[in-house]
Amino acid sequence: MKKVLLISANRMKKPYPVYPLGLDYVAGILQPRYQIHILDMNFCPSLDMLGEQIRRYAPDYIGLSIRNIDNTDPIHSRGFLSDYIDMVGSIRRNSNAPLILGGSGYTVFPIEFLRSLGADFGIAGEGERLALLLNTLEEKGDATSIPGVITPETSTVGYRPWKGDPRRIFDAAAGYAKFYISYGGMLNLQTKRGCPFRCSYCTYPHIEGGKMQLLDPQEAARQARQLQDAGAKYIFVTDSVFNASYEHSLQVARAFIDRRITVPWGGFFVPAVSPNGYFRQLADAGLTHVEFGTESMCDAMLSNLRKPFAAADVFTAHRQALAAGLHVAHYFMLGGPGESQDTLRVTLEGADRLRQAVFFFFCGIRIYPHTALYDTAVREGQIQTSQNLIEPVFYRSPFISDVEIIQRIEAHAAGRINWLIGAGEDKTARILPRLYKRGHTGPLWEYLIA
Repeated sequence: MKKVLLISANRMKKPYPVYPLGLDYVAGILQPRYQIHILDMNFCPSLDMLGEQIRRYAPDYIGLSIRNIDNTDPIHSRGFLSDYIDMVGSIRRNSNAPLILGGSGYTVFPIEFLRSLGADFGIAGEGERLALLLNTLEEKGDATSIPGVITPETSTVGYRPWKGDPRRIFDAAAGYAKFYISYGGMLNLQTKRGCPFRCSYCTYPHIEGGKMQLLDPQEAARQARQLQDAGAKYIFVTDSVFNASYEHSLQVARAFIDRRITVPWGGFFVPAVSPNGYFRQLADAGLTHVEFGTESMCDAMLSNLRKPFAAADVFTAHRQALAAGLHVAHYFMLGGPGESQDTLRVTLEGADRLRQAVFFFFCGIRIYPHTALYDTAVREGQIQTSQNLIEPVFYRSPFISDVEIIQRIEAHAAGRINWLIGAGEDKTARILPRLYKRGHTGPLWEYLIA
C-alpha cells in the first residue's frame, strides 16, 4: 500500500493554535486505498524534527497544506513564504517523493506558490482532489486533465467546486489532536462549504465557491459528538458564516441536542436580523460564543465593502444574541475604500453603543486576487495587474492612514481591555497561556468583556 504524508504547514499559535481540519477530509477521501500519516507543524516545531519524521515514515507522496499566507497585520506585516521555502527545503533533503501543495492559502496564489516553492503539483480548491491526482499518477495519466491541478507549466487556473460527499476521519489518538485538546481544548467542525455573500475583500467564494454545500445535520452532529468524546472542551464551527442558512443552522442545532452535545461551541455570524428565537434555539444546543463579522458601523462603508446588512441590523443582532445569554464579539475591518475621519467616527461611536462585547479592530485590508477590492485597488493605481501579491499588500484609503486609524482607536478606547487592535496578540499573549495552564478552555475572549 502506498504511503501518503500530509503536512499542515501552519505554525501560528496566536491568539490560539488552529486544528488542521482540512487534512481530516483529505485523509477521509484517501483511505483505505492509501496509508495516511498527518504531521502538524504546530506539534512538530523544528525542521530537524520534520526531516526525522519524513525519513522515518518514508512516504511515496507528500502533501503540504498552506493555510496562512501572512499575518494580515498592515503595520507589522510579515509574509510566510520564506518559512515555507525553508520547510520545503527540509522536505526535499529528506525525501524524493512528489510534493503536492494545497490548502486555502495556496488556492489564493496557486501558481505563485508552486513556482516559489518548486513543488511538483498543486491543488487549487478542495483537497479531496488529491485522490484523483494520485490515482492519475498511479495510472500514468494526464494530471492536467483534473480541474484545479497545477503543474510547473500551468499558466492559468480554472477549477470548479468539488461536488463529492465530504468524509472526515478524525484520529483522537494522534499526538497532534491531543496537543489541541490539552492546550485550550478547542477542535474544529465544518457544517457547510461555500459562501453566498460577496464581500469586497473576501476570498471564501473563490476558495469554496459561491453556492453553499450543506453537510447533513446528523453527520455534523455525529462529528461533534466524536470530538466531544475525544475530550474536546470547545468546538469552533469553521463555516465562513454559520447563519448564512437559518434553516440549516437550526437543523444542526437540533441534531446537536439529539446527539447530546454538551461542550460549548461558537462560530462566525453575519450580524443580520434573525428569526424570532433563533439565537435562543442555538444557545439551547450549546452555542456560547457569537463572533460577528461587523466590519463597520457606517452604512456608507458597509455598502463599499458590499456587506449584506446595515448598521441598524448590527444593533438588532447584537441585542438578540445578548438576550439569549451569549458572549458576543465584533470584528471590524477598517481602512477600506472611502474610509475617512468621519466614517471612522461613526464606527467608533456605534461600537460605544454595543454593550457587553469584545471588539477586534483590523486596521488595513489585505488585497487578494479574485476580489472586488483587488479591482478597486487596480483602478485606483494602488497595485498593478502584473504585481505578485503573495507578499502582503494592503489597501490604503486616500483619506486616512492606518496609523491614524490606530491612533484614533487607541484614544477612543481609553484603555478599555475589550477594545483590541487586530487579534489582540499583545493582550491575549499575556492572558491566554495563563488561563490555559489553569485549565480554562475555548477562545476565552469573553474574559475581556467589559
